[in-house]
Amino acid sequence: METKVYQTDQLQEAADKLKAGELIAFPTETVYGLGANALLPDAVKKVFAVKGRPSDNPLIVTVANFEMVKDYVDNFHPLTEKIVKTYWPGPLTLIFTIKKDSLPSVVTGGLSTAAFRMPANKKTRDLITLANVPLVGPSANTSGKPSPTTSEHVYHDLQGKIAGIVDDGAAQIGLESTVLDLSDPTSAPVILRPGAITQEELSQTLGVAVALDKHLVGESEAPKAPGMKYKHYAPDTKVLLVKDGDWQKAKEWVKVNHLRAGVLAGPKISEEMRYDTACVFMYSQDTASAAAKGLFAGLRALDDKALALDVILAEVYPETGIGAAYMNRLKKSANQQYFVAKD
Repeated sequence: METKVYQTDQLQEAADKLKAGELIAFPTETVYGLGANALLPDAVKKVFAVKGRPSDNPLIVTVANFEMVKDYVDNFHPLTEKIVKTYWPGPLTLIFTIKKDSLPSVVTGGLSTAAFRMPANKKTRDLITLANVPLVGPSANTSGKPSPTTSEHVYHDLQGKIAGIVDDGAAQIGLESTVLDLSDPTSAPVILRPGAITQEELSQTLGVAVALDKHLVGESEAPKAPGMKYKHYAPDTKVLLVKDGDWQKAKEWVKVNHLRAGVLAGPKISEEMRYDTACVFMYSQDTASAAAKGLFAGLRALDDKALALDVILAEVYPETGIGAAYMNRLKKSANQQYFVAKD
C-alpha cells in the first residue's frame, strides 16, 4: 500500500478514504492521530492491527463539534457545558457514559464509557466534517513507542500500512491531551491522564477540587483511558531519569562503564554533558513546557539505531503544571527507572 501525504486542498479525498474504511493519520495540536471511521468496526480493528495495540485499550473518539457527542451521550455531567465552552476545541479529552450500544465495543474496549475530543487543529475538524463521521484517533505510531509530533514521524512508523497522512507541520504542544473523567455525573471530575490543561487550571476554572488519578495500569488490567499503562511511550534504548543533583555522578558512571550515552535535557544540562556523552538532544529552553514539546521528538532522535546508544539520560522537572504531564510520559518511557548515584 502506498501512503499518500495529503495537503489542505486534498482533504475531500482523505475524507472519502475514511468513509470507505481506510486509515488516515491527522494532525492535532498535541500529537498526530491515526484516524478511522469510529462507526465501522472493521476499520477500527485495522487501527489495532497497524499499531500493534492491545484490544482492551479504549480509543478516543475525535469529533468536529460538541453536537456529534450528543449522538452517543444523553446523561452529561453538570459541569460539561462550562468545560466545553472553556476548553473545546483544545487539548482536553472528556470521558462520558454512553448510550448502550451506540458505539462499537471495539472502540470502547467493552466499557460503558467513551472518551471524546475536539482538537484545536482546524484542518482536522474540517476533515471530520467532510467525512461526516466521528473518528477514532489514537497516536499514529507503533503502540507503546514515543508518540509522533510530525508527519515524518508517522511516515517512519506507518508507511505502507495506512492510506495517507494529512500534513500540517509539527504539533505545537507535543504531549497527548489531558483526559478528564466525567462519566459519573454525581462525582467531581478526575484527571486520568495529565496534559497541557493542568490539574491546577481545571480546579480553578471549575471551582471544584479536580483530582489526578496516579494509578498505573498493569499489563493484565484494562485501562479506562489511553496512556495509563505502567510502561508506555518507550524507545528501544534504555531510558534513565536523572535527578538534578546526580548529573555529575551520571557522567562518571558513563565514563567508567564505557557507555554510549545520549542526553535529553534543556540547554544548561546539555552544555554540561555535551563533551562527555555520545550525543545530546537539547530542549529549546530550561522549562517544563519546552521539555514537554521536545520529549517525544527527542526520544525518537536518540533511539536512532545508527547512534547505537546504550542508554538515554533524561532530565526531570517538578511535577506541577505541565511538568506533571511531562513527567507522566517520561516516567513511563523509562519504565519508572531513575539513575541511582552510588558513592
